[in-house]
Amino acid sequence: MKFENAYFITGTAYAGKSTMVKLLSQKYNGIACEENYHDVLLDELDAKEFPCLTYTRDLKDWHDFIRRSPQEYKAWIDGVARECEILELKLLEDLVKKSPDKKIFVDTNISLETLEKITEHNHVLIMLTDPQISVRRFFERPDKEKQFLYQLIMEEPDPDAALENYRKGLELINSQENYNHLLNSGFNVILRDEKLGIKGTLELAAQKFGLTCEK
Repeated sequence: MKFENAYFITGTAYAGKSTMVKLLSQKYNGIACEENYHDVLLDELDAKEFPCLTYTRDLKDWHDFIRRSPQEYKAWIDGVARECEILELKLLEDLVKKSPDKKIFVDTNISLETLEKITEHNHVLIMLTDPQISVRRFFERPDKEKQFLYQLIMEEPDPDAALENYRKGLELINSQENYNHLLNSGFNVILRDEKLGIKGTLELAAQKFGLTCEK
């Protein structure tokens, strides 16, 4: 299926993807599919078909989550992205059927290879920030999930070692190699620029998508 009215934002953590999805949907009276919007399907997933997504759903002891090796954590993240793609495509098809005339803005896990097949080239925007920012600032955000994980790490027998282990996993996910792959993908890119600000970034994102008229 070709998604003509969908606009996809992908990239690295802390680049402003969810913020742009929310603001663009407001600006153009569209639908916002924000980070983890596929969670609405989580409860009904089969653990055999979606082992990565159901890992946290069925987890008995969350300390096991933060005790995984960096390699195990990276493999899980990659698996989650693949499984999320299946759910996102299903949800997007349903949204298009229900609201065919609405613009849909998506903070997406869908791979670049799949995006090339399902939408126009200028309907994909990659937002990037320095890979190290995603590692250094991971626990700085006040959201409950990250603070919950930080508390688990602090409860470990050796909190410093546990924190270092978790950060190594973040480094694998937010590698320079992954950054370069996104940067050189051929899709439109916005690099995080504090001087540009949210308003300036919003205007630039709209331009990259070819959206020039407000509705």
